[in-house]
Amino acid sequence: MNISNLQRYRRPFLIALVVSQVLFLLGIVSLHYAAYQYGKEIRLQTVPVDPRDLFYGDYVRLQYEINQINYKLWKGAEAPRTGDIIYVVVRKQPSKNVYDAIAAYPHKPKVTEQETILKGRVQYVDNNHIISVQYGLEKYYVAEDTGKALEKQASHLIVKIKAPSWGSPQIEGIELEK
Repeated sequence: MNISNLQRYRRPFLIALVVSQVLFLLGIVSLHYAAYQYGKEIRLQTVPVDPRDLFYGDYVRLQYEINQINYKLWKGAEAPRTGDIIYVVVRKQPSKNVYDAIAAYPHKPKVTEQETILKGRVQYVDNNHIISVQYGLEKYYVAEDTGKALEKQASHLIVKIKAPSWGSPQIEGIELEK
């Protein structure tokens, strides 16, 4: 194969490489956009702690009531293990206007219109039969120097989340409990 043949294939290869990278990035952006557009809005009660990230600024570390699932809600045949995927079914509690966990499954269950599924990962199961779950919603970046103010109002914060049916819930915002 001579040099002119190599150069002839080089340009289409580079174009295909650039196009595939752009399509990959557009796919990531589209998933986040679709979650905000089509996701069901749910509200979760939270208790934040305010650390600081040197590279990204202030953020609020969020701990939800649904991060600790009572083992009685587990619907699997075998006990969950650290690292397992878990599907937590939440339902709006009319008295509190927030969502609470009502069941947890090792597979994606069917739910009613009033229920929503949050996909998480088991962190651990303790001796008191509490399943600790992480959803990827435990960190929220805020404007600089506002994290401390949120920390002081910790027991009165509600986190608004968009939870699409395919998973990947996103934090939409934080508001004070009314």
